[in-house]
Amino acid sequence: MSLKQTLDIGHQPIGTYHHRSHAAHWDGKNAQGEFVASGVYFYTLTAGEFSATRRMLILK
Repeated sequence: MSLKQTLDIGHQPIGTYHHRSHAAHWDGKNAQGEFVASGVYFYTLTAGEFSATRRMLILK
């Protein structure tokens, strides 16, 4: 099964962000608004020409 959730935060200048409104923040819910199950998930960060895919472990 493949689920996709997109976070578009627009252009952000270089720096450290401590508030959700200025950072990439995922609430742990899928596209239907349901909390995802425990497991290994893959996410991709894309910024201009840069793209990196990493693993994320969700434990409940």
